[in-house]
Amino acid sequence: MTGTAVGSVPRLVVAAPASGSGKTTVATGLMAALSARGMAVSPHKVGPDYIDPGYHALATGRVGRNLDAYLCGTELVVPLFAHGARGCDIAVVEGVMGLFDGAAGEGELASTAQVAKLLRAPVVLVVDASAQARSVAALVHGFVSFDPEVRVGGVILNKVGSERHEALLREALEATGVPVMGVLRRAARVETPSRHLGLVPVAERAAAAVAAVDAMGAQVAEGCDLAGLVALACSAGALAGAAWDAGEALDSAPPGPPAGPRGPRPQAPDGVTMPVVALAGGAAFTFSYAEHAELLSAAGAHVVPFDPLRDEELPEGASGVVIGGGFPEVYASELSANEALRKRIAELAVRGAPVAAECAGLLYLCRELDGMPMCGVLDASARMSERLTLGYRDAVAVGDSALAAAGTRMRGHEFHRTVVEPGAGASPAWGVRVPERRVEGFVEGSVHASYLHTHWASAPGVARRFVERCRTS
Repeated sequence: MTGTAVGSVPRLVVAAPASGSGKTTVATGLMAALSARGMAVSPHKVGPDYIDPGYHALATGRVGRNLDAYLCGTELVVPLFAHGARGCDIAVVEGVMGLFDGAAGEGELASTAQVAKLLRAPVVLVVDASAQARSVAALVHGFVSFDPEVRVGGVILNKVGSERHEALLREALEATGVPVMGVLRRAARVETPSRHLGLVPVAERAAAAVAAVDAMGAQVAEGCDLAGLVALACSAGALAGAAWDAGEALDSAPPGPPAGPRGPRPQAPDGVTMPVVALAGGAAFTFSYAEHAELLSAAGAHVVPFDPLRDEELPEGASGVVIGGGFPEVYASELSANEALRKRIAELAVRGAPVAAECAGLLYLCRELDGMPMCGVLDASARMSERLTLGYRDAVAVGDSALAAAGTRMRGHEFHRTVVEPGAGASPAWGVRVPERRVEGFVEGSVHASYLHTHWASAPGVARRFVERCRTS
């Protein structure tokens, strides 16, 4: 099939009354089932989650993209959706938490319901029916009527125990007028393993992840009305406005710092200076928004991935490093054992090359993690903790750095079970204003390291500033 115009691409949102109902199983399975039938499926995830989009990418063969109204603003939800949905036949958007749950204390902001309304998309409600019978009707009725602007177009019943159980659920739901568009039995083969921060990322599971996604696709294809779900997706309202474009976003961003004198750098084919930005990846660093690499490329960088678990050298000619989030605590011994790469990163930082690190990247730059030597770029120590730190943050850059000018306001998200001591350097990265006032992170030379995950589409100038520093360092 050929892709449709972005404004009219069929789309639906897979939501649930609460976390743990089976959204990821249904959304990923639906993506896989539709892809297996020859459709180009655009995968999306509401909120800041990095792990689910990895499973979406396996199911569709396309980059999984996030739609986060808190991190990026409501005005970017539709453009970023349209960017991801270019050339696709259908889009499937997996929700976050319960349908109406969003940023704490902010009403509907960043909720699945808000994103569904912004996308003018119908919602399919996934209900864990394992401990319900007639009460399922009251639950569905409540979600249908709570916000009339949210259109719940169907229900998928998950973890149904038997044919008798299914019959009771269907009979109860007849009174709601909401069609049952799928019934899924309990199936261990589609379950994905979890640990301290949620599902185990795709990059760590390899063949097992592929098998799990295939099983999800088979289960959804067998238990759901695919034709009905496609028809529901086709009922989505038309969207207005242009798709997000990294180059256009940079053009409209506030001016960056002057370039200054330039040293020798790798040359692009047309002779234009093209700094190499090394982007950490692999099993230990799986958390990165695709738009970051796209913005760096649009700003004139040659983005080259590297794996700190395997590569002993940075990409040739690297003049800057970006290290996103992930699970270095799981791979601390392996990261520590790669002494050659740790030294290369430290040497690059000492030379004044820009390094941007978020969460896992922060831990990797510390002197040690759980007693094992890391890069030693920061005079700080990191360790695992029993306490989960989770939530959105409203932050402002305390001073100038390779990533942001002083006063730059960005929204971020924290999600970790680790502690870094001290929590901030002499020159902190951010002043956090929500939920409490504090300083956080480190700016040392050209290094910017912080626990905050940020989405650069909300402030594309940071990518341009980083690339300019790569040229001039």
